[in-house]
Amino acid sequence: MIPMNNFFRISGIILIIIINFSCKKAHPVSSPSILTTTATDVLYATATSGGNVVDDGGGFVTVRGVCWSTTTNPTVENSKTIDGSGLGEFTSSISGLSLGTFYYMRAYAVNSAGTVYGNEISFTTHVTGVKFNPLLTYGNLNDLDGKSYKTITIGSQVWMAENLSSVKLNDGTPIPQIFDNATWPNLLTPAYCWFDNNDSLYENIWGAYYNWFAVSTGKLCPTGWHVPSDGEWQILVDYLGGNNVAGAKIKEAGKNNWTTSNQDATNESGFTALPAGLRESFDGIFGGQGIMGGWWSTTELDPSPLSAAWTRWIHADTVILARNNLFKKDGFSVRCVKN
Repeated sequence: MIPMNNFFRISGIILIIIINFSCKKAHPVSSPSILTTTATDVLYATATSGGNVVDDGGGFVTVRGVCWSTTTNPTVENSKTIDGSGLGEFTSSISGLSLGTFYYMRAYAVNSAGTVYGNEISFTTHVTGVKFNPLLTYGNLNDLDGKSYKTITIGSQVWMAENLSSVKLNDGTPIPQIFDNATWPNLLTPAYCWFDNNDSLYENIWGAYYNWFAVSTGKLCPTGWHVPSDGEWQILVDYLGGNNVAGAKIKEAGKNNWTTSNQDATNESGFTALPAGLRESFDGIFGGQGIMGGWWSTTELDPSPLSAAWTRWIHADTVILARNNLFKKDGFSVRCVKN
């Protein structure tokens, strides 16, 4: 026979189980709640967006991302990203967009109740084209493959007014092109690449990215031209009034190739600096496109291949032409100066 106090204890446990079971049945999983992040870093074929899953509806969010289309109310049946799972904020990197195109975009989230969409945003991709200074007279230079570049006289120097995009050294030796991110960080020999592996789009805008080992061959520029030393960069900087103002005088004016303000850019020198960004030596990932850009010098910190070399670079939000060093395994732009 069960003692009375145990009887009530057992009865209480059974009652709790029944109540919990009833509550679960009374609260089925509902659709998640998600917000869409405003698009940023919009360029010609790429953009950044994302979302925030603020409520999972009582069921685990198995997939989340953004979807987009040229018509309103895009769904996952259109183009989309997959950016993890669960609650919280996420960032989506969008590529494969078309030039000068108006897009609609929504974040989405999926749980056992189905797929739900966030608020709709929109943006327009940029049209390609470099804005040179129309008040200046540019020269012309051809590389070994017949690729034509504008040139400009600045003080006592003659510079390329476009980033180099040669795929051969000036003796005809091909430079290896590196596609995958895993290979790039391990290289101690000359190499080049295109942003997003898309030369048809980016060759005539941002040019190629070279590691410093390509620079150090002494044969990267067309015959009669060379990659400038750190001292030759300083001659340019001094002629333009110093580091603190030279950035504004070399940056391409306007915002077509920039994702942020491009502060006070005049391009009065004609140099036409573009924000090509770089390719990281750590993981082979591209970064800074539309925000910053810069160029190698031939001057290294020390002879070790794992060391660094001096560079000059500009940023959208400053008028400074900065001096810094990058690891020799980084991928960076090149401008050539005449011998």
